[in-house]
Amino acid sequence: MVEEDLNQIGGNSNYNGEGGDPESNTLNQPLVKANRTLSSTPLALVGAKVSHIESLDYEINENDLFKHDWRKRSKAQVLQYVFLKWTLACLVGLFTGLIATLINLAVENIAGYKLLAVGHFLTQERYVTGLMVLVGANLGLTLVASVLCVCFAPTAAGPGIPEIKAYLNGVDTPNMFGATTMIVKIVGSIGAVAAGLDLGKEGPLVHIGSCIASLLGQGGTDNHRIKWRWLRYFNNDRDRRDLITCGSAAGVCAAFRSPVGGVLFALEEVATWWRSALLWRTFFSTAVVVVVLREFIEICNSGKCGLFGKGGLIMFDVSHVTYTYHVTDIIPVMLIGVIGGILGSLYNHLLHKVLRLYNLINEKGKIHKVLLSLTVSLFTSVCLYGLPFLAKCKPCDPSIDEICPTNGRSGNFKQFHCPKGYYNDLATLLLTTNDDAVRNLFSSNTPNEFGMGSLWIFFVLYCILGLFTFGIATPSGLFLPIILMGAAYGRMLGAAMGSYTSIDQGLYAVLGAAALMAGSMRMTVSLCVIFLELTNNLLLLPITMIVLLIAKTVGDSFNPSIYDIILHLKGLPFLEANPEPWMRNLTVGELGDAKPPVVTLQGVEKVSNIVDVLKNTTHNAFPVLDEAEVPQVGLATGATELHGLILRAHLVKVLKKRWFLTEKRRTEEWEVREKFPWDELAEREDNFDDVAITSAEMEMYVDLHPLTNTTPYTVMENMSVAKALVLFRQVGLRHLLIVPKIQASGMCPVVGILTRQDLRAYNILQAFPLLEKSKGGKTH
Repeated sequence: MVEEDLNQIGGNSNYNGEGGDPESNTLNQPLVKANRTLSSTPLALVGAKVSHIESLDYEINENDLFKHDWRKRSKAQVLQYVFLKWTLACLVGLFTGLIATLINLAVENIAGYKLLAVGHFLTQERYVTGLMVLVGANLGLTLVASVLCVCFAPTAAGPGIPEIKAYLNGVDTPNMFGATTMIVKIVGSIGAVAAGLDLGKEGPLVHIGSCIASLLGQGGTDNHRIKWRWLRYFNNDRDRRDLITCGSAAGVCAAFRSPVGGVLFALEEVATWWRSALLWRTFFSTAVVVVVLREFIEICNSGKCGLFGKGGLIMFDVSHVTYTYHVTDIIPVMLIGVIGGILGSLYNHLLHKVLRLYNLINEKGKIHKVLLSLTVSLFTSVCLYGLPFLAKCKPCDPSIDEICPTNGRSGNFKQFHCPKGYYNDLATLLLTTNDDAVRNLFSSNTPNEFGMGSLWIFFVLYCILGLFTFGIATPSGLFLPIILMGAAYGRMLGAAMGSYTSIDQGLYAVLGAAALMAGSMRMTVSLCVIFLELTNNLLLLPITMIVLLIAKTVGDSFNPSIYDIILHLKGLPFLEANPEPWMRNLTVGELGDAKPPVVTLQGVEKVSNIVDVLKNTTHNAFPVLDEAEVPQVGLATGATELHGLILRAHLVKVLKKRWFLTEKRRTEEWEVREKFPWDELAEREDNFDDVAITSAEMEMYVDLHPLTNTTPYTVMENMSVAKALVLFRQVGLRHLLIVPKIQASGMCPVVGILTRQDLRAYNILQAFPLLEKSKGGKTH
């Protein structure tokens, strides 16, 4: 329910985990308690409080109105629906590609002019002035990004991928896909990345693509929707879920220019539910993104994009390099995977601790959030500028065609404070954009370009910055920081191997980045394809696969993926794919007994009863019972049958339209169609506060049969919780009815209702403490 409903029935429910399940709470305290995590707010990283989390209705509501509309749809309307699906998929790709280009152009030009100004003072040996310029510019850019997130759209902070993953799992995280969130995400990403913070724009681009998809699907923002008749087909959670899946894939494609990798990322990492038709539309969206990016790259290569040049749109093309490796190289390749898995799991563990600390700081108020961001920015700027003074100057290699040394915006040989003919290898990695730093580390046939000491300083610095930058109140992505750390340790390993291996140091850097990402994010197939499309070299396929499999296996033995950790910290009721083993020893009937009695309605119900139920519960749906027309064998006449399930939103719609009957009777089909257009029932109408019912109307009746979903999913009371959880997650349910194994005369045909909160492992353990002690033993 919305926040106002919660305030009316039991006080303001904030995200501390004490509000319980919004779909099963009555005025009495439930036995299945809510999860007490660090914070249940989807904004835990920035310490905000919002309204209660709802679930999404992915299930098709097969009531009489839906069935009638489905029967009467003409071929033209079906083609209209299919055409609009593909049109929206195309628009998602188009707008995502355009916004990604805008972000890249802005970042490259802002960061470029900033670095040119710093380089100008370096050539004049005005080192203090150069430091002041760098620090001042970075603080200003960080301030803009942080203030926007804190004051206008707190949900724009962070990568957004965990919330998208939760949404596609069935969790409606509030305010995640609004227009304000998208605008702040765009501007904030530009400011944070251009400020030189150790974060990327890849995660924010996934969030931006999902925002575009959501806004297109619902016809704009909540307050300014386009009431176009064609869009009525998408006025439901099911079709909006498919569009947001396309948007997330388009975002990954826009970040890495990886269309196939984007589709596989959506399939492997974020989507809970998939089908072949969605695969085609997702692939179409990513194809449109690539076409848009390719066109802008051609324009920028002609010099019409300012300082953009060939940078920005991450594409580390090494197709011109012929990498060679032999059977003897399998040992160092396996070593890269093992180290990547260990470092990735260690990074996840430490980041978990840092995020818990940041949550305590952010809870103190908006000023503390901004100050934390500025502190991290100041520390980053001082390190990027000061640490190169620790590195030794290296002589330029006359056999290399590239300009050496240079103080320009990019280049592999930054002069910094070195004399003419020498360059500073650490400044080459630090005083540049993150994209150019990755290119420098991935560069091949440059075994002596970077010294071991400089690589160690770079690696340790970015490990520290990666831990303390993620979690501040700015849009931030995890991909690029992990790639930088992995590329640094991979190149160090390659340098340490020396003549014992034939693999180039640039290839070691690529494999190190892939291993660390697999060790932290636990992706394999999508990550493999992304790296192949990044490097444009299929020769890397066999060893990349080996590295990813080893790194993921090692990482899984220590802790969950980084996105699962963030989901847990934010308290989002995400349902995992694999149930706990002890869930097989508990039945859904026993779980239903731990809840308050189920609230049911009659097929023809009195208005006063409906009002009383809506006021005193926060249930999202209610079983509708009726007298059996044909008694079952062995049951007495007048036995009760389960007619179906009616949603709270439909009950509120009935009261608002005042579809009341003066006598207790069943209505005709035409009466319902005159009052309720089918597309209206798809809208969420759960605000009961402004419904005023007179005392005379309280004595009238409502026929609930036409609005009731007559085919709800049901399970027997002796089914294990593990099996019910798999069904609940794979089908994308919001409610699962428990029916008795044997229905005696006069017995209610519904034992209870299971919702998302009821099936969470923590909540079950709170209701059954013996399970936690036995972890697989008997419950009684």
